[in-house]
Amino acid sequence: MGRQQPSPASFILDLLHPSSMRMLSGMLVVAMGMHLLLCPFTKVEESFNLQAMHDLLQHGWNLDQYDHLEFPGVVPRTFLGPLFVSITAYPAVLLAQFLALDKFTQQYLVRGVLGMFVLRAFLGFCREVKVRFSIRVMRWLILLTLSQFHFLFYITRPLPNTFALGLVLMAMTYRLRQQHGMFAWAAGAACIIFRFETLIFLGLFVLSDLLRGRVSAVVTVVKHAVPAAVVLLGMTVLVDSVFWQRWLWPEGEVLWFNVYLNKSSQWGTLPFLWYFYSVLPRALLGGLVLSVWGCLTSRPVFMLVWPALAYIVAYSFLPHKELRFIVYTFPILNTAAAFAAAEIWRTRGKSLLRGLMAAALVGVLVVNVMGTSVLLSISRLNYPGGQSMSALHNLEQRRNNVNVHIDVYTAQTGVSRFTQLRDSWSYNKTEGLEPGGHNMMSFTHLMVGALSDDRKELAPYASSHSIVHTVSSYAGLEISWKKFPFLQIKTKDTLWILKKKRSGQFLNVI
Repeated sequence: MGRQQPSPASFILDLLHPSSMRMLSGMLVVAMGMHLLLCPFTKVEESFNLQAMHDLLQHGWNLDQYDHLEFPGVVPRTFLGPLFVSITAYPAVLLAQFLALDKFTQQYLVRGVLGMFVLRAFLGFCREVKVRFSIRVMRWLILLTLSQFHFLFYITRPLPNTFALGLVLMAMTYRLRQQHGMFAWAAGAACIIFRFETLIFLGLFVLSDLLRGRVSAVVTVVKHAVPAAVVLLGMTVLVDSVFWQRWLWPEGEVLWFNVYLNKSSQWGTLPFLWYFYSVLPRALLGGLVLSVWGCLTSRPVFMLVWPALAYIVAYSFLPHKELRFIVYTFPILNTAAAFAAAEIWRTRGKSLLRGLMAAALVGVLVVNVMGTSVLLSISRLNYPGGQSMSALHNLEQRRNNVNVHIDVYTAQTGVSRFTQLRDSWSYNKTEGLEPGGHNMMSFTHLMVGALSDDRKELAPYASSHSIVHTVSSYAGLEISWKKFPFLQIKTKDTLWILKKKRSGQFLNVI
């Protein structure tokens, strides 16, 4: 008689066993690694931190070679995060160099180090959830996080928000431990160095303590906040002034640009409720309903969650919205969902209704994993620039005299200095060159993003260049009942690698 295949319910039972914590932690690391390996490239929002890590590892104190002096971006960012990651990753980078691995391996390494920093902070938060609520809630928190996409996707992405996320999780851990002085230091590092809006997020938890009459906790926070602000502000000003070669407080200039000048809206605006009807359903997936349930059935859960909800409401007033701006709230909202899930699972044998609810809970995890698979497949198609660099190196791996121009679209969708693998090649990102002009004709290869339907961007090179590679990117979803799976991901050709013609085909730009 053959062995019976385990059901999803029995698998969950195994994961919820007291001995499963190490397994769950390992699964988090594996899931993070899968997101990193399947989506190794980065976008323009991540470019400063990633280029800074490259320059710190490759150029040391030779600041004249640093990317940010040539391409400073709209606002300056701090070097403290890249410094921390680069120092931590340096032994692994030396080993990779000793093994003669290509430079792109180092991009995996620095992103992996960043992810492990945030993941360690998250596991610390989970352990305090166990103390505050129960071990069952902690395990469901990890299970729900494993089944969702955005948290594990973002923790390896070198965004200022990701550095801040690790510190926010540390601050929340200290708060749950009632270590209010350490809370003030972690919160200060998050807002003064990386993202000032975390002051609103974490400040609402201090307000919650004040409203509940915990005056001594608030006094302790304030006592530590003043010296923390002085020390942390001095640290970022001193370090970043060296790297930027002028006196500055990077996050202060960001605050001036976004709040006082109100220029963030130049990057697009979205409706007031966008976070609620778009971001939270995508981020929490089936956990959203459980989160609402947890808040409605437990006052301690509601008291933990309401500052996060208030933060989302407050941030909704800013016209420019991005998912990463509220990523700090996901672990808090998932804690509420985990509380509801733990109660449903604990009482699954008490009645038929409770049994059906537990079965639905298994269904939530399955649906979450399916949704995560779709989102991960979509995300892989959002980096045509990085894919084009890999393709070019494969196509011309035996050629040394390559002089390639990288246009804005390509540079913003996956190109970094870690992708520039050949020292004998010339990689040029100069903007504003006339299409088809003398300067553009001096390159052996061009990377051209063509987003218009008639591909007019390619027209100036119709007689001078041949197409050597085309890259497609995400173009939407469609339901087709004639194919399986019924949900199909559509793609569109958006980026072309052109080679200066000696012989070959003419460009088809129609």
